[in-house]
Amino acid sequence: MRPSRAAGSPVPPAATPEPAVADPAPVAPVADPAPVRPRAAAPSTEERAAESAPRTGRIQVPVPSVVRARERGRLAEQNPVVLSTEMLTKTYGSVVAANEVSLQVHAGSFTGVVGPNGAGKTTTLSMISGLLRPTSGRVTVSGVDVWTDGPAAKRLIGSLPDRLRLFDRLTGAQLLYYSGVLAGVDEAAVAKRSAELAEAFGLESALGRLVSDYSAGMQKKIALACAMIHAPEVLVLDEPFETIDPVSAANVTEILEKYVAGGGSVVMSSHSLDLIQRVCDHVSIIVDGSVIAQGTVDAVRDGLSLEERFTQLTGMSDTQKGLEWLHGSSDSV
Repeated sequence: MRPSRAAGSPVPPAATPEPAVADPAPVAPVADPAPVRPRAAAPSTEERAAESAPRTGRIQVPVPSVVRARERGRLAEQNPVVLSTEMLTKTYGSVVAANEVSLQVHAGSFTGVVGPNGAGKTTTLSMISGLLRPTSGRVTVSGVDVWTDGPAAKRLIGSLPDRLRLFDRLTGAQLLYYSGVLAGVDEAAVAKRSAELAEAFGLESALGRLVSDYSAGMQKKIALACAMIHAPEVLVLDEPFETIDPVSAANVTEILEKYVAGGGSVVMSSHSLDLIQRVCDHVSIIVDGSVIAQGTVDAVRDGLSLEERFTQLTGMSDTQKGLEWLHGSSDSV
């Protein structure tokens, strides 16, 4: 039994660190046979980069994100389903926030969830992560039902809700510590993982400060680190790039891509369709609480950009009538 600590006492130093475990010897990649192409059809830069990438399951060379996403999408279809929702519905009286949403997320996939404001994205992700009880339907993670065996399911899920309220009177180090131990991670492992996550997210110098003193972007990053510290199988992220600066966003993208390359799965909502098209291999479009299109990004966009396809499917248009009185050339009333 762990001895109790006085309230407000600082986090104790970590116990002996985890013994280093040698990584298995890397397996040399098997060279793919040279593709047969007509002489006139020279391979593009992206194709050459993709073909030169080693097939070891890890991102080891710089390859454009869109190429990685396409390759990952093809491979993910062969992997087992790690997250599944069946006829997931949430109603508030006569208002239907989510209407029979059915999704399947494969292991090692990066799935984007997009839709207009008020479409039901946050409601759906909250039900998936066990934060909002559905009116009807079922959610399973690796075969564990989120709403009949919540504690077991939540050990498999890392969640970053939108507008998450943090325990901001803790320091960053304390917040990571308690996030880890509450998820059942050994204290020594928590100390090691906290240091690695802080370095990865560029938060080393801020760990000793109160989270309330962090900028909005730093709070988003420490919250994402807390969601990852117990090494979940699935990350459910609601607008993870909101308030994050472009340099940090690129860093977070790289971290998530490495997590997916290692076999984890990400379900992420975002209003940036360009970002979804670049980094995701699958996408689901939700309108008025219902899924109107889903599949691989290439299949859903059907030869168009994802933004063009989204506009086509949702019936939204940038050319809205009205507001002529705002134009300087309009006649005065």
